[in-house]
Amino acid sequence: MIESFAALLFAHVLADFVLQTGWMVANKRAPAAMLSHIVVVFLTAVAALGTLHPILLGLAGAHLLVDTLKSFLGRRGLVPFLADQAAHLASLAALAWLAPDLWEGGLWSGLAVAPACLALLAGLILATRAGGFAVGFLMEPWASDMPVGLLGAGRAIGMLERGLVFTLVATGQTGAIGFLIAAKSVLRFGAVGDDRKISEYVIVGTLASFAWGIVTAILTLMLLSLLPPLGIPDLSP
Repeated sequence: MIESFAALLFAHVLADFVLQTGWMVANKRAPAAMLSHIVVVFLTAVAALGTLHPILLGLAGAHLLVDTLKSFLGRRGLVPFLADQAAHLASLAALAWLAPDLWEGGLWSGLAVAPACLALLAGLILATRAGGFAVGFLMEPWASDMPVGLLGAGRAIGMLERGLVFTLVATGQTGAIGFLIAAKSVLRFGAVGDDRKISEYVIVGTLASFAWGIVTAILTLMLLSLLPPLGIPDLSP
């Protein structure tokens, strides 16, 4: 069951945070955009599990239901984002419980380390890409008061720092996170100066970004502990 969940989780984050285009997000109420996204959801699940099991159509249907409800409610923000992802994760867990042998019946079942690899990749995507949306929604109320920087630079910095935090926690190098925070503080010092608004904005954003990376890494390690080991001690608690 847990192997099936790990594969489904990877397929979900790949479909939602890597392969879902801006057009799909902006036009969720349009049938063509929604259908395109649901097809991607179905195909990523098929590819991750290596099976065309009919129950995956149920997964696509559950994803369609959750996304349709979200699109018609029309709410933005951190809470709706987290609620949406919680609903998707609940559907993944339910599917893995209803069909625990999905992984064993798939093409990749002979690859003992594959579920752990998929879980690790899913965690990295959640830390970097999903974390960008979560932190962005959190900071959105104050973003309009901030000076404009390089296009996309803030997003890239956030992804890199969460990726580094995730890697440090996953490899047992948690002490190095303090040095990462110190380095960012030094680099930001000249830009922030005595401007209280910018200082508070940077502090809140940094703490949120680091916290997301740490929590995601811890949850990933918990999932890895239930799967066949990768053979890397620090990643197999």
